[in-house]
Amino acid sequence: MKIVFFGTPQFAVPTLKFLIEHPKFEVVAVVTQPDKRRGRGSKTIPSAIKKIATEHDIPAWQPKRVKKSQETLDKLREAAADAFVVVAYGQILSQEILDMPRIGCINVHGSILPQYRGAAPIQWSIYNGDRETGITTMLMDQGLDTGDMLLKAHTKIDLLDNSLDLAIKLAAQGAELLIETLLKLDSNSLKPIAQNDAESSYARLINKADYVIDWSQDAIAIHNQVRAFYPSCITSFRDQQLKVKATIPLVAEYIEQLPTDLQAKWPELAKLSGDSGAIAASVKNFGAVVQTGSGLLLLTEVQLAGKKAQSGWDFVNGMRLSIGEKLGKDLLVKIKLQ
Repeated sequence: MKIVFFGTPQFAVPTLKFLIEHPKFEVVAVVTQPDKRRGRGSKTIPSAIKKIATEHDIPAWQPKRVKKSQETLDKLREAAADAFVVVAYGQILSQEILDMPRIGCINVHGSILPQYRGAAPIQWSIYNGDRETGITTMLMDQGLDTGDMLLKAHTKIDLLDNSLDLAIKLAAQGAELLIETLLKLDSNSLKPIAQNDAESSYARLINKADYVIDWSQDAIAIHNQVRAFYPSCITSFRDQQLKVKATIPLVAEYIEQLPTDLQAKWPELAKLSGDSGAIAASVKNFGAVVQTGSGLLLLTEVQLAGKKAQSGWDFVNGMRLSIGEKLGKDLLVKIKLQ
């Protein structure tokens, strides 16, 4: 089967690699976003997908707007592909493009559709405290992740999984599911199933205001925020910005899921109290314990502005934290207005 692969970030790489290595598929080209300038030197950086294509001598097409690029449209038509595979490409395909391949355009989406249609399904699933998610393959239409569903695979979300951890799991799962989907479509042994719009939800784009921690929220809500929007959540500490990159909720409901060292300390920790955002204690080799609106949150990895990330315990020792000292969001309110 001849495949044109549409994708851009690292999440799409396992699927492309599976297709390249599989004897029944030939990836004739990839379509990916234009190179971007990043870093201090504004170096031009190719997408993760372009890097893989280059390594395997596969043509990489990078139109600024694929549905407006006549050159790319001509190339896509000339490719005479059996299927276009789309994994986190980042642009909407026109009906003209959707109609080109023999089998159709197959999308690998990081949720169990119709839940979490949209740009950030992995992040919002974690943010909402879901304990399970998965991958759905679907036939694309012009709607936003509204096409007929093909195959699904479920995966568990562990308490300490962040969005990167979960993306790695789902990327591998999606690669395997895509291969199965294509083979079954080619043999006419797969029946597409329409989505029920009434059961759908939308995973909107993430903005800067989503990163700001409100310590009046409960511990599990903040924990879910930190791991959903990893590594970007922020608070203020001693008049400077502090990134909170990893946490552990010290809440009775989740104690059995925590490391045994923390379970042993739970009877003592359960007695702590204080104002929201205040340092309530420190746990040796782990980090600072912060009182939230309800429950305690252990900071296990943080990063001060202009500094390297450090463990929660190094932060406690390096900053000589005091019990009652507060973290807050006052200095960061302006971010919500941007």
